[in-house]
Amino acid sequence: MRTSQGGDALPIQTDLVADFDFKPYQQLEQLIQPGDVIAFGGNSLFSRWAKLTTRSVVTHLALVLDTKTPYGNPQSPVHQIIESTCYGGNSGVMINRLCERIATYDGSVWWLPLSEASRNTFELNKAECINFLRSQLYKPYDINQLFGSTVDATDTLPFFRYLSYNVEDFSQWFCSELVAAALGIGKLIHNINASECTPIDICQLAIFHPRYTQIRGPKTAISGFNTILPANFMV
Repeated sequence: MRTSQGGDALPIQTDLVADFDFKPYQQLEQLIQPGDVIAFGGNSLFSRWAKLTTRSVVTHLALVLDTKTPYGNPQSPVHQIIESTCYGGNSGVMINRLCERIATYDGSVWWLPLSEASRNTFELNKAECINFLRSQLYKPYDINQLFGSTVDATDTLPFFRYLSYNVEDFSQWFCSELVAAALGIGKLIHNINASECTPIDICQLAIFHPRYTQIRGPKTAISGFNTILPANFMV
């Protein structure tokens, strides 16, 4: 369990009862907006290891970057996501079409829309956030800090801390680190070490609409979704 600086359990947002449903992407095209988070749960060997170490079904995150409307087809917007991953023979920070990622992904996919309050805050800081994300394109994928973020058991041990505790470093990126940094610039979360954030850490922050939607994979809930108040969140 993540704790505050004083070691107490983080406050839980009990008045938001999370619920989720399952819909195909085509039914969500008009609803998905920049700033929303896309969560993935893969079936690869590495994804299974991540599920084990983080005790979560979520293994990867991306952020919706923008929405483009094809000429002559306004009813089918194209959502672009930004993510740090290995995909299509490339690795690092890249922009991909959400529809293509959903269609080809080996695993589960969820859409996590921002709450109304978070949306209002994000819109005020949207330009700065998007500019920051675009400035990170093509930076390398950070496999070393990804490993450190998912293994927290030795973070407080003097002689082993250096093996698993990540000092914040934005020269390279892993998926949830990039999303956490972007949400920080969007003023949705504050005073965190983005390099220690795992995908489930982000999913559990109470910044989302209480209803989220699974798009692909066997219907599975995200444990602890939207339950931890971000104000005192420490990693």
